[in-house]
Formats: sequence, structure tokens, C-alpha cells
Amino acid sequence: MDGPVTETDLTFDYVPETDQSFENALEKARNGDRLTVDDAIELLTAGTDAEGIRRDRKERVLEAADRRRAEVVGEEVTFVANLNNNVTTACNVGCLFCNFKDAAHTFERESEVETAGFTKTSAESREIVADAVDRGIYEVCSVSGLHPAFALDEEHREILESHPDPKDVNYKPPERYETSPGTYVDQISAMSVGGVHVHSMTPEEGYHARRGTDWSYEEVYGRLKEAGLDTVPGTAAEILVDEVRDVICPGKIGTDEWLEAMEAAANVGLGLTATIMYGHVENEAHRALHLKRVRDLQERVDGAITEFVPLSFVHQNTPLFEHDVVSGGASRDEDELMIAVSRLFLDNIDHVQSSWVKYGDEGGLKMLTCGADDFMGTILSEEITKRAGGGYGEFRSFADYVELITSIGRVPVERSTDYEKRRVIDPDDPPFGPQLGPKADGTPLLASEDRSIAADD
Repeated sequence: MDGPVTETDLTFDYVPETDQSFENALEKARNGDRLTVDDAIELLTAGTDAEGIRRDRKERVLEAADRRRAEVVGEEVTFVANLNNNVTTACNVGCLFCNFKDAAHTFERESEVETAGFTKTSAESREIVADAVDRGIYEVCSVSGLHPAFALDEEHREILESHPDPKDVNYKPPERYETSPGTYVDQISAMSVGGVHVHSMTPEEGYHARRGTDWSYEEVYGRLKEAGLDTVPGTAAEILVDEVRDVICPGKIGTDEWLEAMEAAANVGLGLTATIMYGHVENEAHRALHLKRVRDLQERVDGAITEFVPLSFVHQNTPLFEHDVVSGGASRDEDELMIAVSRLFLDNIDHVQSSWVKYGDEGGLKMLTCGADDFMGTILSEEITKRAGGGYGEFRSFADYVELITSIGRVPVERSTDYEKRRVIDPDDPPFGPQLGPKADGTPLLASEDRSIAADD
């Protein structure tokens, strides 16, 4: 992308135009036929023959998706007891949709700019996760900035230290920084405490962990698995169409490399999730192509993707919004159709997640009637969306989940990360807390006084 680009400047090769009709696409969806990209475009737009989204057509798409959800997973709504522990905000990739990062140079000892971000040592990560495991969580999710001092392990650091042009591989030695993030292996090992499930190392982080080497992604993810990594979050996907990535994240890996990394992680036995981050510069054709690439990937990895997570772009405080590349995020109609078409199109992925962090309580519950069946997790900490301008909080208790899920007539179910373990919760038998983890005994994760402090923060 050369120079500043505004919303009106953007032109794409892929546009939401098809030879299919909305009615034909909807009939295929209702019949359970495998949908094409053109079918998905028609459903996401509620018909390309009309300007804007026709509400009557949208409701028919939502109804079909909700029916499919009931057929595939029934009336249960699942959630997990988890913690977010992001290691560092230091990053110099420059994605325009992100406000989680802080410029990596501001973390250097000699910097005259005081950073607003953080970097945790592996010892600090271990302490944070161990405390949360004692409270009863059994999953830790960790997605971090691409700190220049981060290396996969000590062998990788030696390779980076001896590189003839460290800047070319985005490397600076840890001594340059106030706090070193250590190595990915150290951090994963530190977080792998008390039987917790470690969900970390996106494809973008996998790329960072092999830079400057000829190692395959299988080699990288194999070492991380040995360190304690259990599953890989399919974030950094954004939109899996390069003409969109060239606008919103030109410094990030391309579509093919993201797919290669995910396939490699599955090849060494790691479970996967997949995401889409929509509602910025892309159009419905890009969203449909993204869904097709995820569905094809699921076939190649033999069902390793347990869930699909649509993430509605939070535009406030992001460079895309501040530089007038976008004027806002997705509409609620678009959110509902994204959830619904994900359910209808991804016929080989059972679970579609509704993000209360992105949609809020009311919106999140609505998505559970549009095809979604999972309602995220307790989180305990959430920095990424909050720093982008999101305002829906950082913690969700089991009691909150029970109240919210039963309010729409559905069944609250505690689940493990891989959905293999499940516990149906009786709403008439409080108190409510996690029971699936090694140290979870049903005690609420936060006492009432802790929750009031968290709310004040």
C-alpha cells in the first residue's frame, strides 16, 4: 500500500457479484447441500440483486442457520474456564487494524519514549497462570506481539545472534530491552503448569519463531508441543485473501503461509481453532472466500479445527479508523449474517462461537440464535479488544453464564478446550464454578469482593 489510502480509494478484484440467486442459495442451505462461494455471497448480502440488507431475507437466513445449529449440536451452549495471558505488546509489524501493540523500540533501554505496554518474563507468566489454575481455570490462551527479542529457543537465538543482518530478520538481542520475553519454548513451558491446557502460538507467531532459519513449521510446532503447547489459535487469519491483507496488514504473512502453518501444526498432533476478522475494508466476496479456505483446510487436517470464531472488527482507536481507511465496523445485520453463514457453509466444523467481548451480552445472546453454540470463556483478562476501544469487559463468571444462557431457553454446559469433556450445569444448583480442570472443584473463580475490584479496574 503506497501512501495513505482512504475508504473511497479502495478497489478490489473480488466483488460481491454472482450468477446465483438468493432463493437458490437459501434453498440449498435449507436442504443441507454443500454451499459454493457464490451461495455464501448471496446469503451474506441477503441477495446481491438488492441494495443493502433486506431484513425479511436476513431473517430467513438466520432461521435456516439456527435450525442447522439445533440439528448439529442441539440446545446446549458451551463455555470454558480460561485465562488470557498475553506475554508482550511489543511489536513492529504495523497491522492497521490493531491497537493492542506498542512500537517495539519504545521498550528498549535507551528509548526516550515511555511505553504504555508490557512484557512479562516466563517466571511472571508462570505465576499468573499458576494462580489462575489454583482458582479453577484449565485453559490459558496466549497471543502476543512479535517482540524482536523473541526466539523459539536457545538454538534459534544463536542462529539469530550470528545472522549477518539481524534487522533483516527482525531481531534485536534481549539485552537491548528493559525486560526480555525470553524464548517461546520458555514461555510455553512456564505456562504449562498444573495440568492447564495451553492454547497459543498463532501462525504469525510460528513464523516469528522460525525467522532466519530453514526450519519447517512442523519443526517449530513440534518443539513447541514438546514444551507443553496443546492447541493453536487460528488468529492472525483476519481475511484469508491477499488483496485485503495487503491493505490491513501488509507486514504479516500471506494467506498461503497462514494455511501452511496451520496444516503443519495439525500434522504434529496439535488441535486448531479458526477465526475470521471482518467488518473493515473487505466485502462479502472476501468473507465467502475466507470461509471456503477454512473449510478446505479442515478437510486437509482431518477435522483438527474444533471451532470457528467470527470476530467483528472493533474500529475505535485503530489506525484504519484514525487514518480514514474505514468509517466504522460491521453492522449488527452483518454480524448476524456472518454467524449464520458460517454455520451453514462450514459443514465440517461443528462449533461456531459467539464472542461476548465483541458483541456484548445482548448481542452475544442474539448470535446464539443465529447459528452459534459456544459462548467463549471466563477470560479473567482481555487486553486486545479493550485496547482497540471495545467496552464489554474482561471477565464472565459461571453464574453470569448460567443466567444468560438460561434466559434464552438454552442449556449451559461447561466444556474443555477440545470439547471432549462436558458438564451440563443445573441452573437450580448453585454456587456455580468450574469442575472439569484438575484443581476445579466448583468454587466460583472470583469471590464477590474480587469481582467488584475487577469491575472498578
